Amino acid sequence: MPGMAANSKIFEFLKFPKNFKLHYLEWFQPNENEGLKSYVDRLSKEINGKNIILVGVSFGGIIVQELSKIMVVKKVIIISSVKSRHELPLMMQLSKKTKAYKYLPLNWIDDFESLVVFVFGPMIKKRISLYRKYLSFRDENYLKWAIHQIVNWEQNKPHKNTIHIHGTHDLVFPSIYIKNAIFVNGGNHAMILRKATWFNENLPKLITQG
Repeated sequence: MPGMAANSKIFEFLKFPKNFKLHYLEWFQPNENEGLKSYVDRLSKEINGKNIILVGVSFGGIIVQELSKIMVVKKVIIISSVKSRHELPLMMQLSKKTKAYKYLPLNWIDDFESLVVFVFGPMIKKRISLYRKYLSFRDENYLKWAIHQIVNWEQNKPHKNTIHIHGTHDLVFPSIYIKNAIFVNGGNHAMILRKATWFNENLPKLITQG
């Protein structure tokens, strides 16, 4: 499951074990006032098989954790994400209390540079044009919905069987708030794209072990 506003092309550089059947999930439009559980329930209808391993990036990591609560899955792997509301950065936690996130000026969705920086973090600012193909779901209602779901996520403690991979230089979800993760030195919020070599050396083992 890709991150907020992103499509499954963000996985294009990764090599997965050959004995697994891959299924790439994509975002779809949330219904008006739809809760996270309802959205995830609709998404679960697209998943079938045995020994399911869910992989999610950023907000997609929150989604796959919610999926694991209503499906039988073998393992959950989250990348550049959070395992509970306590791992959200302080500004997001304060935003929840003050409701300040509701007043974000989302007219910047038409300003692609601003959207890329918001989704992937400021460290990729010099490579804006390279990220255009990865951010295809830019509907304003969806973005408002997604930001609301992240800030108001209710998970109080990490779910079992969750493997967390996180970059030490992630500025969207800073590593100082993250506990019990596999830290990738120098990895930022876009490391699914920029650290493909690391993932191709380590992700297959994390998928198949245990």
